Amino acid sequence: MIDAECYQYYEEFRQKVDARLASALHQRNPSSLYTPAEYILVSPGKRIRPVIVLFAALSNSTAVSGTLPVDLAVSVEMLHNFTLVHDDIMDNSDQRRGMPTLHKKYDLSTAILAGDALLALAYEFLLHDARENTHRIVQAFNKGLIEVCEGQSMDKDFEVRTDVTLDEYTIMIQKKTAAMVEMCCTIGAVYANHPEEVIASLAEYGRLIGIAFQIQDDLLDITADQAKLGKPTGADLLEGKKTYLFLRALQKATGAELESLNKVIAHKGVTKEEIPYYRDLYKTLGVLEDAGQLVHDYTNQALAKLQVLPSERDIALFTWLANSLLQRTK
Repeated sequence: MIDAECYQYYEEFRQKVDARLASALHQRNPSSLYTPAEYILVSPGKRIRPVIVLFAALSNSTAVSGTLPVDLAVSVEMLHNFTLVHDDIMDNSDQRRGMPTLHKKYDLSTAILAGDALLALAYEFLLHDARENTHRIVQAFNKGLIEVCEGQSMDKDFEVRTDVTLDEYTIMIQKKTAAMVEMCCTIGAVYANHPEEVIASLAEYGRLIGIAFQIQDDLLDITADQAKLGKPTGADLLEGKKTYLFLRALQKATGAELESLNKVIAHKGVTKEEIPYYRDLYKTLGVLEDAGQLVHDYTNQALAKLQVLPSERDIALFTWLANSLLQRTK
């Protein structure tokens, strides 16, 4: 398969997910709950996670009689948006996907309640399609959710710690970001009745791609165009987040450069005017190149897990997806 054909699969599946999301909360009351929930649910997004579910389900199409578990995929997007709503509240973020965050558009109480509703709705939609292997699919879904919460808690802990290591950071992003991608691969593969070897390999592919995705996010935060990114460039530095870039810079810096980085920790972030200085510091230390190389390394490890898939089409789809995430600019 060529990239254009893979993209066509992605677009077809993304449109199916978008259409289902657009109708998911129709005629539900009260509107004071479901209108805000719908606002975040149908906001523009790449729908990477639900498409991964559908790719994994498609990859053993003889076992699923050609059907696609769109509600299973939608449940993952609902879960993802639940985490985003609460993350934005904890981070006091103003924008998400180029739009006001839910708690800014409405209010804090409405955002908390809408997020809670999305979590419950995620289970409702999960069970629409999880008619076989239900226990295992729900178990994987729960595991992903618990790990996301653990990762978010670790991330919050890092805000007040001065001794965070890169190993700890890697564990944190495995939970906060990669666990959900791993879960998407797992529930799609379980739905498709894949052999255990394939389920395990796809799950590991998801974990590795998820790690690469988060490090790429760290990189884009300081290098991307703000209009494309949908939020202010350098937001991680403004908030004093201990990202891969920052922790790697701490490892490599000496003298005045190290002192400047320690000031970020002491002041719990930088000013907007200081962002160009730290961007240049990252360049000088070679941290941006280090991050880019690490993204490539994790991606290549992920691609090596695909050889157990049953067809060249399936390998091509997951390979295209990994490379697309590697090359993204937002």
